[in-house]
Amino acid sequence: MIWIMLATLAVVFVAGFQLLTAGSRHAAQRLSKRLQLPSVQVESMLSMMGKEAAKEFTDYLSRDNETHLHNGAAVLLIWQVLIVDGSEENSQRWHTILSRAGFPALISRQQLLLALGFLRQLEPDSQELHARREQFNARFTPQGVELEGESTGTSNLVSLSEWRRRH
Repeated sequence: MIWIMLATLAVVFVAGFQLLTAGSRHAAQRLSKRLQLPSVQVESMLSMMGKEAAKEFTDYLSRDNETHLHNGAAVLLIWQVLIVDGSEENSQRWHTILSRAGFPALISRQQLLLALGFLRQLEPDSQELHARREQFNARFTPQGVELEGESTGTSNLVSLSEWRRRH
């Protein structure tokens, strides 16, 4: 009788865990599948974001919108290249991963601001990240550095605070 109660408790625990983490797992899997990466890369970033920011990020990705998926990939790129490992080999690897997935592999100013919002718990230095963004972009394009106030065309990006107000 005790075994049946323990088995029932285990099943309830596993089912509850699956239901509670379904959104984040689905968002991580969607991004990982598109980038052809193991989902552990996205999940490790989510765990470092903190609970609230990770929920915001997964909610952001859960929209079936190509732009949101591209911006999510850019946040992952910023996390991996500008924060975790800024080596030349890692930069080249991530540039290739995003290009292969059909995403522009350059980091826009708006994408960096979006990433700073999601990665706020880590308290990254925005000036340093802007400088690293310019270095990263300069590696892969002759016009890699955006001039202040220069716009690269119309953008579908929405600031994180504007997105929060809408939702």
